[in-house]
Amino acid sequence: MTVDKEWLRVESLDLDAQGVAHNAEGKVVFIEGALPGEQVQVQVSRRKNNWEQGVLEALRRESSQRVTPGCPHFGLHAGACGGCKMQHLHPGAQIAIKQRVLEDNLWHLGKVKPERMLRPVEGPTWGYRYRARLSVRHVAKKGTVLVGFHERKSRYVADMQRCEVLPPHVSALLMPLRALIASMEARDRLPQIEVAIGEGPQGLVTALVLRHLEPLSTADADRLRAFAAEHGVQWWLQPKGPDTVHLLDESGPELAYALPEFGVVMPFKPTDFTQVNHHINTVLVGRALRLLDVQPGERVIDWFCGLGNFTLPLATQAREVLGIEGSEALVQRSRENALRNGLAHKASFAARNLFELTPEDIVTYGPARRWLVDPPREGAFALAKALADLHQSPQDAPQGWEPPQRIVYVSCNPATLARDAGLLVHQAGYRCTAAGAVNMFPHTAHVESMAVFERDPFAVPKATEVDAGAASSA
Repeated sequence: MTVDKEWLRVESLDLDAQGVAHNAEGKVVFIEGALPGEQVQVQVSRRKNNWEQGVLEALRRESSQRVTPGCPHFGLHAGACGGCKMQHLHPGAQIAIKQRVLEDNLWHLGKVKPERMLRPVEGPTWGYRYRARLSVRHVAKKGTVLVGFHERKSRYVADMQRCEVLPPHVSALLMPLRALIASMEARDRLPQIEVAIGEGPQGLVTALVLRHLEPLSTADADRLRAFAAEHGVQWWLQPKGPDTVHLLDESGPELAYALPEFGVVMPFKPTDFTQVNHHINTVLVGRALRLLDVQPGERVIDWFCGLGNFTLPLATQAREVLGIEGSEALVQRSRENALRNGLAHKASFAARNLFELTPEDIVTYGPARRWLVDPPREGAFALAKALADLHQSPQDAPQGWEPPQRIVYVSCNPATLARDAGLLVHQAGYRCTAAGAVNMFPHTAHVESMAVFERDPFAVPKATEVDAGAASSA
């Protein structure tokens, strides 16, 4: 490891919240802890032919957006928690940078420029994390147990006494959980505790899912029950995969979250995928549906529907909604949620591998004027490619089938959104009319976003354009 005394001017932040600068040789330098506009010296830890990487060592000109981190476990020092990367940057600047990341990805990866940028969706910046996966490690040499996120760039668990992005009542459980695990016979075989918070009639419901690699003894189960009674939580046990999760005792309030604007309540299991930030999810669903602008007589398809987070609110507005998801078990859960909310007559569901869609699959599900697309990080490439193929070869679509007039695409990965946007705009006959960032994970480098695509009535398939050009030349 060497120390470079050159003063560098930080130009931007990358997707990992590292400052980006260029040294005197023209090499790109990635700097942990540095912010745009600052002049810094770097302790370089990695050198390659075209780039270097290191950590902030000295600061001469400080950014006006630099703030004091809210958590004592945040930092560049050894053992610092790796759960957050941007606590040293003002929250308003964080979302501005995420918006720029979205714009840059759309342009550089997809050659797409939205006609307008939406105002970012923002919410609480502390205590927002209603879902978390905490690692557990019994450190026998030190006679202690650690419960928390991993250290920065390490497989070790950070020594955390509290966490400011967790709700205060969950943060306050970290030390009692350490003591609980230390008292258990199976403490060396308990690698993980997952936190999931729902809303019940009497307030918040806090579920803790204990991953255990061997059956628990009666004494250990009793210790969990005593902890639950003292701290007002419910324990779920997970002996193997997520499908094996079950309540320690078959009783307790149900986990659910509400979408009050639409009168919808969504029950879920603690290992189900639900949004980390319930406040932002409420705003996100409302904005997505306003952008989709569904009319009462219209049919809508919700691709990657999950538990029905968008499907059920859509069913309160549309004539009919079809939700499509990759898992038959998840589809069944969605049907149950629709029935519970009195929407089964308007919301139907189908199971399909959404990463292997073909044009024939798409037309099989029938026409719909509006689509809602909410894929995982991998994006919706097969879906966008199938639409593009149908646009290039419209004769392959059955009579009466038409592509959607509007698509709202909700993304958790700006790179795959940009890739799919490029297909939709350049090959499938759409315009990107709007896009904007969603700050689902404050203080992290995670970028959530949404984009709106409108069918372009003047879009001509590329093959037709070539033929027309050839005919004109002739």
